[in-house]
Amino acid sequence: MTTLMMILGIVVFVIGLLFSIAWHELGHLSTAKMFGIRVPQYMVGFGPTLFSRKKGDTEYGIKAIPLGGYIRMIGMFPPGADGRMEARSTSPWRGMIEDARSAAFEELRPGDETRLFYTRKPWKRVIVMFAGPFMNLVLAVAIFLGVMMTFGISSQTTQVSKVSDCVIQQSENRSKCEKGDKAAPAKAAGLKPGDKIVAFQGQSVDDWSTLQSKIRETIGPATLTVERDGKRLDLHANLIKNQVTKTDGEGAYVEGKYVYAGFLGFTPATGIVQQSFGQSVERMGDMMESGVESIIALPSKIPDLWDAAFGDGERKQDSPMGVVGAARVGGDVFTLDIPPQNQIAMMLFLIAGFNLSLFLFNMLPLLPLDGGHIAGALWESVRRGTAKVLRRPDPGPFDVAKLMPVAYVVAGIFICFTILVLIADVVNPVRIS
Repeated sequence: MTTLMMILGIVVFVIGLLFSIAWHELGHLSTAKMFGIRVPQYMVGFGPTLFSRKKGDTEYGIKAIPLGGYIRMIGMFPPGADGRMEARSTSPWRGMIEDARSAAFEELRPGDETRLFYTRKPWKRVIVMFAGPFMNLVLAVAIFLGVMMTFGISSQTTQVSKVSDCVIQQSENRSKCEKGDKAAPAKAAGLKPGDKIVAFQGQSVDDWSTLQSKIRETIGPATLTVERDGKRLDLHANLIKNQVTKTDGEGAYVEGKYVYAGFLGFTPATGIVQQSFGQSVERMGDMMESGVESIIALPSKIPDLWDAAFGDGERKQDSPMGVVGAARVGGDVFTLDIPPQNQIAMMLFLIAGFNLSLFLFNMLPLLPLDGGHIAGALWESVRRGTAKVLRRPDPGPFDVAKLMPVAYVVAGIFICFTILVLIADVVNPVRIS
């Protein structure tokens, strides 16, 4: 049964992956057609074609390897200085440029001279290239907000999971009480596991972050209102000053950092908490920030990935994952001993996270990514605008094809990194519990 659920989880993730790819390419396709650019192909996947059907100017299809997708637009690059496509240099770098230019015109038909990508105004090209990643962002936001606002997310609550027996400075890194330790204020006040704190000093509290802040701001007598066995009762505690782990202001702990603050002495329970629209938007902002930081930190994670793939290094929870690793996590989700609705929520979060990563990654201003083409169009707009202001001749379209040697180097680096992640995902995968 566990194997069957693992396979089902992987299949569900792959379906979500294929939809995300198709959704991305639909953004490019719809805006390209809107601006009159001819699109010969719209494909989901790479490799051999499993199914295709032609409608109008475009062939729509699915390929065998679900690791990406593409649309092919004619005239992605302008012609060379000689105006011809067949010119071929013996220089390998020039050859890359000319091959790319030739490929952009390989399906040129009579009447297509007005339907070329490079002939569109820079702002239109920016829209066409941005539309793909933007579709992933829209999907990610819709899933994240939908799950957080309707189902909720795992969060610390105001319910008591465990009551400390004594006061221990958290930098001491011990859990057992020693002779001479003072009794924890929570235990002395009679707080018990299962109690739900609903008010502090007479003020209602319904989330852990608020309660934590009130506790840390208080040193001395305090009244706790708790729900126990369906009844409410007031407990009186005498909070003391103690060394506790620093927080980031939103309830999350900062590892290795400590401050002195009010101390009660209990561990909050974790549960599924529904989020408001404002809380959901705030968490989405945090996810975006974390995503950007993760992409910036990718080079620094290569040594750990190498050790995890070829040595005996530990695969860290924040280690980069590829499609194979994410699919495996999707399988793990469906094998967890949790309610089905929790499994579905976790799977949706996984697919939303994948879409957010696609957006951020594709926005890097590097060819062959969408961000590279956007950067080229913006640079062309700056050049032409500057020439107009200075009353100089129009410099014409910016030849992005000249950057293809750099694009091949970038693609080579991406491929090597992808292979490294793939090996790590197979031999030492990230696991969830």
